[in-house]
Amino acid sequence: MSIDTSYAVSGTARTPEPVAAAAGDTLDKQAFLQLLVAQLRYQDPTSPMDTSQLMAQTTQLTTMERLVELSDTQREAFALQMRSSAAALVGHEVRWADADGVAHHGVVSSVTYTGAVPTVRVGETDVPLDAIAAVTAPRTTAPDPAPDTAPDTAPDTAPDTAA
Repeated sequence: MSIDTSYAVSGTARTPEPVAAAAGDTLDKQAFLQLLVAQLRYQDPTSPMDTSQLMAQTTQLTTMERLVELSDTQREAFALQMRSSAAALVGHEVRWADADGVAHHGVVSSVTYTGAVPTVRVGETDVPLDAIAAVTAPRTTAPDPAPDTAPDTAPDTAPDTAA
């Protein structure tokens, strides 16, 4: 994206206000808009900006706004996906390695969403979701067979010999 800044080099007494760039020397929406307004304000009246240039810069601003919105939406969707994934781990056995590289495992009993990354509780240990290396389905035991409490309804097939 190029913005004509030749207007700022002219010998006029007025100079545009400085525009602060966001972290990483990238332009945010506000800085881009300030540059566009400054360019319009300080343009040479005998040689005004070409209309197609103005439309191109306005289109760039709109495109940048949409990309920021898309990025925010993706960030929110990822956070929701992490929360759902963490909640689905309750009752499952997980494996992870601690900061010293020692492997641990246990059954997830609860989930906490207080930080940027959800944390699962395994025993007395809180484990960040991104530290979990493996998940095993919960162990199920076969239920004991129910005692036979139904009345005997089988037909009596023994011959009746009492007479």
